[in-house]
Amino acid sequence: MQTTIDDVSVAGPRDAPEPGIAIVASDRTPMAHVLALGGGPADLGRTTSAGGTTIDIADDRMSRDHATVRRERDGWVVVDRDSRNGTFANGERVTGELRRRGDVVVRLGYTIFVLLEDIRGHRGGRAAVAPDAHVVGPELARAFEDIDRGAGADALLVHGESGSGKELAARRFHAAGPRKAGPFVPVNCAAIPEGVAERLLFGAKKGAFSGAIDAFGYFQQADGGTLFLDEIADLDPAVQAKLLRALEGREIVPVGASSPVKVDVGIVAASHRELRGAVADGRFRDDLYYRLARVTVRLPPLRERKIDLARLVQREVAAQQLAAHPKLLEACLLRPWPGNVRELAAALREAAGRARTSGRDVVRPEDLGDDAGQPIGGAQPETMLERPNKPAPEFDRATIEAALARANQVISVAARALGLHRTQLYRLMEKHGISRVDT
Repeated sequence: MQTTIDDVSVAGPRDAPEPGIAIVASDRTPMAHVLALGGGPADLGRTTSAGGTTIDIADDRMSRDHATVRRERDGWVVVDRDSRNGTFANGERVTGELRRRGDVVVRLGYTIFVLLEDIRGHRGGRAAVAPDAHVVGPELARAFEDIDRGAGADALLVHGESGSGKELAARRFHAAGPRKAGPFVPVNCAAIPEGVAERLLFGAKKGAFSGAIDAFGYFQQADGGTLFLDEIADLDPAVQAKLLRALEGREIVPVGASSPVKVDVGIVAASHRELRGAVADGRFRDDLYYRLARVTVRLPPLRERKIDLARLVQREVAAQQLAAHPKLLEACLLRPWPGNVRELAAALREAAGRARTSGRDVVRPEDLGDDAGQPIGGAQPETMLERPNKPAPEFDRATIEAALARANQVISVAARALGLHRTQLYRLMEKHGISRVDT
């Protein structure tokens, strides 16, 4: 079964994965062409052809027949066809042929391609900027389709990483449902001080405790609309029980009150953690989980929204009255962005500031902070630093020169930033004809 939303064809879950190619940007222009591979190889260049479809791309830094890609059982094979400016796959220059698993970012000249493991739901899709300035491409559109289907329900459970757009999803549920004319009240449960969650959620009556006055809680504020409870797993178990009663009975009992108050509230609950694990650990009530999870939506992290990312980078850089260099987009596509859109936006604002300080109107990859988009507390390449004979990853000349510039030409510092031993960096410098600098 196929359903269409905003020109995005959404395939059913039983379909087999279908590999393909997305063209996400050329020069400084975001694109969203998605081509099915069609079982054969694809020719990439100023004339790009795959699965019987041909697209002409105006990038004079690309050769007409620049590279070939094909899909094999164990992953992607990228072959450079003696191009003038080289082929780069996941940041590595391709010599001969290169094999990689998973989605692969390929740069030819100033054009960026993404080799996708599965293009179901992508064909015909385009990353559009919604009226509220949110970028909604095919990956996010599929999640929105699930939200629209369940908008008539009185509860929605959203799973998504920090910064992935959980409030955006909650507002979508509110706008598509029967309570759209009512208020939308967002609440961050993780920010509620211990011991006051019941009073803040359900309100209080005068005299309920010392200094108490009649006060509406979040449920009463959201009456006739939608209450968004972000990070719901942080609610105290005793409050979870009262939340379940409020959902089941459509009524609340304010602190100090003797009788219940009727409310008509839709609930969107969200968590960056998988709540089933919290249920298994006894930190979240199973009955509340099952009541909330009648409609469940998973928001894709930014690293899975490859087609959106070009639009997001362009939007954030343009907001600073600057332009984004194509290699900046490549660098952004190659980072995992654990903080998702929120982290990307902050990192690009900082990068724009560095570019402006340097007197440039184009933001380049070297303007990104070394830690931007990288995991916090993740494994560092210390084993590589201790083993100089281990094969070094390939970096192009521009990347090496940028690392040296950021390190003030200190080889050891530049090598550490690239995840290399200093002897590996020396070899790469020699390979690319970069003058040796002793430290």
